[in-house]
Amino acid sequence: MKSLSIALPLILAGISALQAQGVLVAPTSIFIDGRARSATVLLVNPNDDPAEVELSVTYGYTVTDSAGSFSLWTTDAPDSTAPSAAAWIRVFPRRVAIEPRAQQLVRLLVSPPAGLADGEYWARLVVLARGGKLAVEATTDSGSVNVGLAVEVRTILPVLYRSGTVHPGAALEALAAGTVGDSLAIRARLSRTGDAAALGTVKAMLLDSTGTVLRRSELPVSVYAPIAPRLVLPVDSLPPGRYSVQMEFVAERPDLPPEALLRFTAVRDSLAVTLP
Repeated sequence: MKSLSIALPLILAGISALQAQGVLVAPTSIFIDGRARSATVLLVNPNDDPAEVELSVTYGYTVTDSAGSFSLWTTDAPDSTAPSAAAWIRVFPRRVAIEPRAQQLVRLLVSPPAGLADGEYWARLVVLARGGKLAVEATTDSGSVNVGLAVEVRTILPVLYRSGTVHPGAALEALAAGTVGDSLAIRARLSRTGDAAALGTVKAMLLDSTGTVLRRSELPVSVYAPIAPRLVLPVDSLPPGRYSVQMEFVAERPDLPPEALLRFTAVRDSLAVTLP
């Protein structure tokens, strides 16, 4: 039996079915208040096999690449100026075995340094689950071979620790748009201007000369460091001519509890575009 990342089986021929998955984790975003300095996380094993779970804490945040796609950047050695809480967070227990269809509570305890300045500090909780079997069928010259490979699933969740009074803020700059095939690609640079991550939704709209919204797209984002997400609007059925694009970033996130969402002033920009 060998260990295998959940992504690697996709390159193997003859995969019959995925028979196991990682543990479920709730909540998927963890907010810790500077007064309580603790939080609980629920781990649920939905599988028919026991799961061995290892938890750790690192530092990281979401970034975008040159195409506007998101990825997670992490490091175990953040710069001394980074708003990292990773070194102060302890997880109890750090290792646990969860029986099939069972659950386990773990606790996160925060011990910030004395004299910590007000603001928001970040970390990532890494949940590594091992267990279950992945059925793989491989064809050889002498027939087929069925093997069961152990599954390893890594889940990484944001942890936000808020100390004292926090002042969030955001900026939207460098709005640009261009046609790509039968679509209009829209990008802008989003950055935080306060001492907390800007958690919100970026919205892009295409309007005609009367101000009527013809196309709309939106995307929930978390702005820790400057990002430039890409939103795409279909325009194949629209006649050629001049239109306007509007993009705004607002403090709205239906996937987060209202009490965890820090309000900031919405930012927006617009520009004229010509569809061929």
